[in-house]
Amino acid sequence: SLFQLKLWNKYRVSNIPSLIFIDASTGKVVCRNGLLVIRDDPEGLEFPWGPKPFSEVVAGPLLRNNGQSLDSNALEGSHVGVYFSAHWCPPCRSLTRVLVESYRKIKEAGQKFEILFVSADRSEDSFKQYFSEMPWLAVPYADEARRSRLNRLYGIQGIPTLIVLDSKGDVITRQGRVEVLNDIECREFPWHPKPVLELTDSNAVQLNEGPCLVLFVDSEDDGESEAAKQLIQPIAEKIIAKYKAKEEEAPLLFFVAGEDDMTDSLRDYTNLPEAAPLLTILDMSARAKYVMDVEEITPDIVEAFVSDFLADKLKPEPI
Repeated sequence: SLFQLKLWNKYRVSNIPSLIFIDASTGKVVCRNGLLVIRDDPEGLEFPWGPKPFSEVVAGPLLRNNGQSLDSNALEGSHVGVYFSAHWCPPCRSLTRVLVESYRKIKEAGQKFEILFVSADRSEDSFKQYFSEMPWLAVPYADEARRSRLNRLYGIQGIPTLIVLDSKGDVITRQGRVEVLNDIECREFPWHPKPVLELTDSNAVQLNEGPCLVLFVDSEDDGESEAAKQLIQPIAEKIIAKYKAKEEEAPLLFFVAGEDDMTDSLRDYTNLPEAAPLLTILDMSARAKYVMDVEEITPDIVEAFVSDFLADKLKPEPI
């Protein structure tokens, strides 16, 4: 039913079974990984399982690959990349190679940055082998409870995942993997999310995160993408700020899509007309699309389209 679909979308459920705890008085998500909670805390001693600060969850000894151990308070005052990864997973191994270079560049630029490897390897031996390639810190493999608590804290649903934290331990971005691959020179570090993204091969994965506004433009003309970004940016910023004030994630991601293979395959997959400019909201997990085909796209049109979508006034077409 539509109501069920809305719940799936609201909580961005990508696999089942999924158990999500919410605070009934505020409607806020307390914990995304309820199944892990029940496995780790069958007696309910930690109830109500709300998010704890990173420093509390990570507390304890950390390792370097030379066997040296240091306390987790060594992370204080640094940006931290919390890296969920495993040797058996090929995309993890290729990301690790890039990440080693990024780590070196960021440190050489004099930034306070540390990476913490949280292993999903299947044995201590494969953990050791994989960690031997990494110049940063790790949670000891034997400390399964702490690794599990970190997975719970960030609601990890798949690897590789790189969560970037500021020096206070607050999340800057959950999309560290995309950022690292998009910004090989690390010029944008620590990768504060941009309100509007240009659709690329590496960030297209975010189309599956929830509903996305995608403005398709004819980018034979170079200035077109930039102009489209300028048009959407204030609207995106306003929505992000509004939800941030409520301590919630924004209900929409914003993209501009030019003319390239990625855009072509997205249009094919979602069965969109060839028109440009074309204003759409695509909701992949609900397999629903909302399309606005107008001659000229103005800020007022975008704003009305977005507010109608958020107020459930638009009629979806199937993807």
